[in-house]
Amino acid sequence: MFLYKKLAIVLVLAAVLAIFVREAAAQGEPVVFDKEDRVLILAPHPDDESVATAGVIQQALKAGANVKVVCLTNGDNNELSFIVYEKRLVVKKGQFLHMGELRAKETVSAMESLGLSRDDIIFLGYPDFGTMRILVEYWGHTKPYRSWLTRINRVSYPEAMSLNAPYVGESILSDLKAVLLDFRPTKVFLSHPADVNRDHRALYVYTKVALLDLKERIQEPQLYPYLVHAIRWPLPRGYHPDLEFDPPQNFKDSGIRWQRLALAEDEIEAKYKAIKLYKTQIPYAPTYLVSFARKNEFFGDFPALRLRVQDPQYEIVWQELKSPEDLNEDEEDGQEGQGVVKDHFISNVFFARQGEYLWVKLVLSKNMEKNLGVTLFIFGYNKEKDFGQMPKIQVPINMLGLHLKDKKKMLSVKKIKYKNKGKVWTLGIPLSLLGEPDHIFSYVRAHSRSLPIETTAWRILEL
Repeated sequence: MFLYKKLAIVLVLAAVLAIFVREAAAQGEPVVFDKEDRVLILAPHPDDESVATAGVIQQALKAGANVKVVCLTNGDNNELSFIVYEKRLVVKKGQFLHMGELRAKETVSAMESLGLSRDDIIFLGYPDFGTMRILVEYWGHTKPYRSWLTRINRVSYPEAMSLNAPYVGESILSDLKAVLLDFRPTKVFLSHPADVNRDHRALYVYTKVALLDLKERIQEPQLYPYLVHAIRWPLPRGYHPDLEFDPPQNFKDSGIRWQRLALAEDEIEAKYKAIKLYKTQIPYAPTYLVSFARKNEFFGDFPALRLRVQDPQYEIVWQELKSPEDLNEDEEDGQEGQGVVKDHFISNVFFARQGEYLWVKLVLSKNMEKNLGVTLFIFGYNKEKDFGQMPKIQVPINMLGLHLKDKKKMLSVKKIKYKNKGKVWTLGIPLSLLGEPDHIFSYVRAHSRSLPIETTAWRILEL
């Protein structure tokens, strides 16, 4: 009996140790700064730089590092927040541009409160809620994207980096590359590829493409993606400076090694005060933004998936992408219940490279239904080619079957191989159709009619 008890204790201790080792392995090295660092903060909208990286900014400055903040948009598409702030309907083009100017001023005030100067902040002025659409469709010889609320199609803010730049992918990519070349950062903090806000996901892809383009011209910086929008997170809402800040539960088995930055009490308080300076946003969701002022900040990215070349004579060996569940698209500012899918439609995504084909297997939770479909996005990157000229392949699938697009242009589905068996769709896409890529950017989106309801994270495949 004594031997059995001793064995049971050993087994329990071994299990506890295994859990500890697994949890420790999921954590990366702590984030530290020194005076040689050049820290670049990339924010999709004004306020993201404070809610995600106010602690980073403070500690980098204390270490003597240079810090630069870049806002991709002026956040001029958040109509509901503007109505709450203005206490009146906001419908005119000039009113939305005015709100964009106000949000930029809030960022300047918040950054100055943390120790930066106006010269440390760059606004690019691209369309809020439009940068993903530009990424997918607006490249090359095309009319620029037109913003839904401002009704303009080019950068119109006088203080923007490239005034009058058209709303096309080349403009955004050019501005980001110019910033990277000029500032030559050692560390880049940027939005996360699994964030449910589309501008956040788009900025991640633009930045990764810019860095691939500049690989031979600048030293590769360390990347620290941060998360802002996720379903039912962070909880509890409100200012809780005594609480730890943890990733959402659905990221637990995502393969991400999270890195943490611990904040001192005075740094948490300074972050809270900076967030409160975004007066156009606080009334709209008073307990949401301040929820990010806690004991730490955290950062992490998915590992790239290296696709093995497989012999076409043999059965495909699939490589699975670990991806968090519950990514309901565009749940803004913690407003729960928008776009929530009770039963997730996208169960899993697998990839394989066999001969001259990229193979994709989409596993759905149920058979295709009326008004419900999925779209696979596959963008190739080739270091020898202009990314703007590379195909941006989309494969929409619904009850009527499968379709094929490159940007806005419809293609013949005969260009690819595909088969469907119940809940599983298997697609074979020629690498030549993708521009003979050395990297691939991909994600899958579920939609009801034309409204997005669920998405996977953007993932990078290495060929």
